[in-house]
Amino acid sequence: MPAAPDFPPAPNAVAPARALISLSDKTGLEQVARTLHDLGVELVSTGGTKSAIAGFGLPVKDVADLTGFPEMMDGRVKTLHPIVHGGLLGVRNAPTHAAAMSEHNIGAIDIVWIDLYPFEKTVESGGGFEAAIENIDIGGPAMIRSGSKNHGHVAVAVDAESIGMIVEALKADGSTSLDLRKQLAARAFARTAAYDAAVSAWFAGQLQDIAPARKSIAGELAQTLRYGENPHQTGSFYRTGEKRPGVAYAEQVQGKELGYNNIADADAAYELVAEFAEPACVIVKHANPCGVAVGKDLSEAYARALECDAVSAFGGVIAVNRPLNEADAKAITEIFTEVVIAPGADDAAKAVFAAKKNLRLLITDGLPNPHAEGNVFRSVAGGFLVQSRDRSNLKASDLKVVTKRQPTEKEIEDMLFAFTVAKHVKSNAIVYAKDGQTAGIGAGQMNRRDSARIAAIRAKEAGEAKGLDVSLAEGSACASEAFFPFADGLLEAVAAGATCVIQPGGSMRDEEVIKAADEKGIAMVFTGVRVFRH
Repeated sequence: MPAAPDFPPAPNAVAPARALISLSDKTGLEQVARTLHDLGVELVSTGGTKSAIAGFGLPVKDVADLTGFPEMMDGRVKTLHPIVHGGLLGVRNAPTHAAAMSEHNIGAIDIVWIDLYPFEKTVESGGGFEAAIENIDIGGPAMIRSGSKNHGHVAVAVDAESIGMIVEALKADGSTSLDLRKQLAARAFARTAAYDAAVSAWFAGQLQDIAPARKSIAGELAQTLRYGENPHQTGSFYRTGEKRPGVAYAEQVQGKELGYNNIADADAAYELVAEFAEPACVIVKHANPCGVAVGKDLSEAYARALECDAVSAFGGVIAVNRPLNEADAKAITEIFTEVVIAPGADDAAKAVFAAKKNLRLLITDGLPNPHAEGNVFRSVAGGFLVQSRDRSNLKASDLKVVTKRQPTEKEIEDMLFAFTVAKHVKSNAIVYAKDGQTAGIGAGQMNRRDSARIAAIRAKEAGEAKGLDVSLAEGSACASEAFFPFADGLLEAVAAGATCVIQPGGSMRDEEVIKAADEKGIAMVFTGVRVFRH
């Protein structure tokens, strides 16, 4: 480990004399370059950036004029030179550094503005392997890291906001402060870390390495939250760069600032509603769906979802899989709702929502593909867990009938609907469903029997609220997202009114559970797939 040198304290104010600029995205370049020139800062650049600055009619020096070496090897080698890195790393007020800079004619570089080759955009746009490799920036990260390490003297910008901070400081008093340069250095190191994380993740994907020896997660701050799950906890929201339609890239049309729990619930709701091809509505409360239904249109789907558990739906999050119209908005705003997330909303719908000032309306650029590849993460003390997204997509042909009674086509349809919902319910999960509508949901219990009982209570209350003499679960399909370890949970489902059961199977007591189903005269199918959600 290198010993820390005894450098003099860094100056607070640094009046820059030279700036090195190299940009892939040249948006805003002319204004900044003119401002720096007008402030007496010499401009140094390479390639297309140098040509652009010269095209603005501004004097600009080529890096090759500093180093004495031309750009070579298709641009791979141009800034990797002691003249450049010495100008960035040299501690100006350290006698030995100053002497070396003088001896080797190394001029100080006081500002670095670099945005890196567009590797992430190249991959996102479907560029091939060689295109991606050529867009891995080497010199850019090296200069950013050099300047950031020497933040006592160098101001580094890696984005428009950073260079804006520098320009504003120079306009104010002609210098950058040490505090500002520290802030910029932190942002710059975070950018190069995220860039390297993107490259390493892409390379692992190219090699189909699902468990690389090192894995990095990089995010860009989307929002500083008022608090986390509770007011005494801090919270922040980051985007990872995965272009998956949903809450991360949604447009917030109106309403209060999203909170930590709002974001988590909106994500859970939108991921579930995307599972359905028909117009569908999902109502989520505290990370679990309390009502899910399909209908001929969104208004009908919402009304049917609300029927399942109107009590829990109060203050919930609503997700739909079609653009909202005025009638949909009027129906949804009849009760207090925290968040509505949808792929679209017409002007009439937005006008209705606007009357509810606190309601957050989120509009996305589409629906997430529930069967697309991807990873999900969870933190633990000292580490994090990574798993692939649950992409299961059961069809009738995947089901194995294990009882004497065969299910009807209608029961198969109900079972598949219930199992799809159960995939998004925290375990232990039991879902009763009928006719494209949940009847009762039991979530997050320590045993499956209690989940079946809670779901039955919800279904009974829903039936009463609808004015029925029977539970909403009467004649329903029961889905269990993991196997029944005992027959007691299945018997609770039968008592609730279920006529068929769908479950993964695989318990040591499968035969006992099958026997109980046969004795009760119900149909049961095994999926062979568990959709447990811890």
